[in-house]
Amino acid sequence: NCECHRKNMMTIDKLLVTFVGAGLVGFIWWFFFGKRDESSSVVSGSNGSIDVIVSGGYDPALIKVRKGQPTTFKILRKDSNTCLEEIIIPGFKVKEYLPLNKEVKVKITPRASGEFGFHCGMGMYHGKIVVSE
Repeated sequence: NCECHRKNMMTIDKLLVTFVGAGLVGFIWWFFFGKRDESSSVVSGSNGSIDVIVSGGYDPALIKVRKGQPTTFKILRKDSNTCLEEIIIPGFKVKEYLPLNKEVKVKITPRASGEFGFHCGMGMYHGKIVVSE
């Protein structure tokens, strides 16, 4: 009777470890690869300037602008992470050094509609500019 109970306890332990492990794998996948909240998007105002804070990534990471409207990104890097020392916007041929705690202005005039990615120098942190008509 005791032997049977012990076999069942090991099975329950194994199941518990399996479920906890699967849950952790799911959490890790969600944390690193899950869809990010895009509520931090900004529509460029009539003055055409957008403040971007660089701290553990880009805030906002999704920026909406109008085609043909000159736009200035006022970028302030608050994060000492060396990966974030540079911003690259390939679609607009921009590669700019971002000194710590000093605002850098990057000017673009979108000529085409679409989505244009931007990233840090190492490609670890990303954002997106959406240009609409």
